[in-house]
Amino acid sequence: METSPIKRILIANRGEIAVRIIRACREMGIHSVAICSDVDKEALHAQLADETICIGPHKLKDSYLSMERILSAAFASGADAIHPGFGFLSENSKFVKMCKECHINFIGPSMESIEKMGNKSEARRVMKEAGVPVIPGGDVPVFDAIEAKKMADEMGYPVIIKAVSGGGGKGMRIVKEAGEFLDLFATAQKESENAFGDRAMYLEKYLADCRHIEVQILADKYGNVIHLGERDCSIQRKHQKVIEETPSAAVDEALRSQIGKAAIKAAKAANYYSAGTVEFLLDQDNHFYFMEMNTRIQVEHPVTELVTGVDLVKEMIRIAMGEPLRYKQEDITINGHAIECRINAENPEKGFVPCPGTIESLHLPGGNGIRIDSAMYQGYKIPSCYDSMIAKLIVHGEDREEAISKLRSALSEFVIEGVDTNVEFQYNLIDEEAFHKGDVNWINRNYFS
Repeated sequence: METSPIKRILIANRGEIAVRIIRACREMGIHSVAICSDVDKEALHAQLADETICIGPHKLKDSYLSMERILSAAFASGADAIHPGFGFLSENSKFVKMCKECHINFIGPSMESIEKMGNKSEARRVMKEAGVPVIPGGDVPVFDAIEAKKMADEMGYPVIIKAVSGGGGKGMRIVKEAGEFLDLFATAQKESENAFGDRAMYLEKYLADCRHIEVQILADKYGNVIHLGERDCSIQRKHQKVIEETPSAAVDEALRSQIGKAAIKAAKAANYYSAGTVEFLLDQDNHFYFMEMNTRIQVEHPVTELVTGVDLVKEMIRIAMGEPLRYKQEDITINGHAIECRINAENPEKGFVPCPGTIESLHLPGGNGIRIDSAMYQGYKIPSCYDSMIAKLIVHGEDREEAISKLRSALSEFVIEGVDTNVEFQYNLIDEEAFHKGDVNWINRNYFS
């Protein structure tokens, strides 16, 4: 397979991930093209890119989710590749197909891999055939609530209802007893239909008090696959991650090797290339089970970059060009400990309600081992129509305790005035003794139940 140099990349995203990709392009000598909606004309990604094209009004369907407008912008700018970031069209196989038909290099996996892993019931089947442990559950999608309840009754409660096309916690409900199944199934199915246009659901046995462990992989187009260790993303609110760290306090070298090999096996079974994440549930007896595969870069990718020294965005671009992996498994070492917390414009005391508005004063923490990924600046007006995450604070220390100390120090230095944020909430959370002990279940029960 011949390499195909990329000279111009259109970033089909916004916010901090768009800024992150623009900076990678700049360092690689690649011309960056940003897209923006009409309310994002003053956004940082629109200002930093070499070129910016406004593609429509603020509604997602008319801008960041409009495949036709994005591809038109790519043609107009002469872009030969598109990086989708995360969210939006990053896991949309139709968009990948359209890029291919337009002879534009999609920086990510193939359409076939996205479809295979995006369909949760199909992904379960592929993993079972590959010998990757999966959570006990149904192997076929269900549409009818009565039929689904019969399956749940046989499986035994608690169970978890999931959307076949789901992600990000949407179309997901935990059912603790038979009497609440039908109502929760209807709610989850309606949510799935609204979010993904798909009524297909599937059931799994709900495993309580498990850790959410995900493994970062890199794979090229020649069948070479490596893993870059695990991330512990167990602290979550409504299935949305709050704090992520690597390595996990619950994973030793032997388990890391086992779960890493399982992730590689999963990627190969999906004929996968690019960066991706294989997610597992880890129970209290150190048994792990495949949950899903995210066929894109993750929000929490910086913690892996800090402990391995590998720039995942640049590697995605190189893989898309057709270059073989520059690393072998033995080249990957985990150095120190990294933690990321998401800074959101929201009010935790009012149920985490989003808080758009103008940032009137801003001071960002700094120092050795402190990284801020953000698209905000003083005077920036946070729009009400998009996600409330405005920054990611990532720290790196020699060990977990030093990383926690750096995180506490950095949070205490963070100043954002003009909008409510969760900075103080994050500070209080990591100051809990349970967090220091790695008791994520205590944190989840007491902060997010």
